[in-house]
Amino acid sequence: MMSALSPATRAALAAAPALLLTAGLAVAHSGHHHEGGFAAGLSHPLLGLDHLLAMLAIGLWSLRQSRPLRLGAPLLAAGGMLLGAGLAWGGLALPGVEFGIALSVLLAGVLIAALVKVPSVLGAGVVVLFMLFHGHAHGNEMPHGVSMLAYLAGFTLSTLAITYAGRWFGGILMTRESRLVRGLGVAIAAAGALFALG
Repeated sequence: MMSALSPATRAALAAAPALLLTAGLAVAHSGHHHEGGFAAGLSHPLLGLDHLLAMLAIGLWSLRQSRPLRLGAPLLAAGGMLLGAGLAWGGLALPGVEFGIALSVLLAGVLIAALVKVPSVLGAGVVVLFMLFHGHAHGNEMPHGVSMLAYLAGFTLSTLAITYAGRWFGGILMTRESRLVRGLGVAIAAAGALFALG
């Protein structure tokens, strides 16, 4: 899918996380309030390094998977986020959410470093399970008094943009040297281990 996009579209997708972060920071200073929740949802995945790394890792890892999984990974990531948030809002507590988030980053890094390929159905389940924990945390951390739909729209857009950016960046790395991809996977896994220990 990314290969069919124009260079301008690819550049826009790559720049999207930085632009979203800037937009989120513009209203994230003390004294400002999120009126509708969209800005809160948009900025939340960008302001947490664990969330950011997990989404980038899924995009990067999906590049070596089957075409259906490669194309569907961003939507699966967003779906896992929505499912997790829905569970949180429905009052279902997941045990060990923070550890699950850290473990998802660690395991995603390992999958990248080892250049692991899996069947599409298994890969789809892994992506949804990883993002379920992140979505649950997002749901629990929704600011009071904001629109749930606007918040959902914001973090869904962020999730898609970050995952597509990871895939785009990974595509650039893979045209040069697979050791760069492996090294990035090791770094992501190390970050996940630090999150788990912290």
